[in-house]
Amino acid sequence: MKNIVIFASGAGTNAENIIRYFSNEKKAKVILVLSNKPQAMVLERAAALGVDSFFFDHKQFYETEEVLFTLQRRNADLIVLAGFLWLVPSRIIEEYKGRIVNIHPALLPRFGGKGMFGDRVHRAVLDAGCTESGITIHYVNERYDLGDIIFQAKCPVLPGDNADTLAARVHALEYEYYPVVISKLIDTLADQ
Repeated sequence: MKNIVIFASGAGTNAENIIRYFSNEKKAKVILVLSNKPQAMVLERAAALGVDSFFFDHKQFYETEEVLFTLQRRNADLIVLAGFLWLVPSRIIEEYKGRIVNIHPALLPRFGGKGMFGDRVHRAVLDAGCTESGITIHYVNERYDLGDIIFQAKCPVLPGDNADTLAARVHALEYEYYPVVISKLIDTLADQ
């Protein structure tokens, strides 16, 4: 069985969806949720679902090896970012090369980069007059949203859309596809 660790900063709806998806799986399970925000709702969601969680601060993440050691001690096989807004330190990326994935609420390479998250992304898509948006699941590297793309799914941008209505369609894609793509990645890890 492979061990999945989720990093999240916010409400944790994607994290909860992933935890529930793998709760009855034989090949993988979510063993830990890590957050850089002590009041993040994701920590409560994890606890309610019986998954351990760990809060870390900026210093622990960037100036010590504490988070890396936690991943190693817990035998993390795959790291999944689900609404995690900090850039992952290079020492973690090196240790888990090809085993850290993120989801972005737009069709990269457009509308990505530092500061592009949540409603900011949806407003940018609308302001650009795009006729479609969607999700991008990609590997994580040392720069925001520039890792190799694993999967994309599209949805229409409808006349009269606002950030909230577009976000609802994008979230539906996230919930549908992120666990499935993670499951396929787990299969490739099992083959290694």
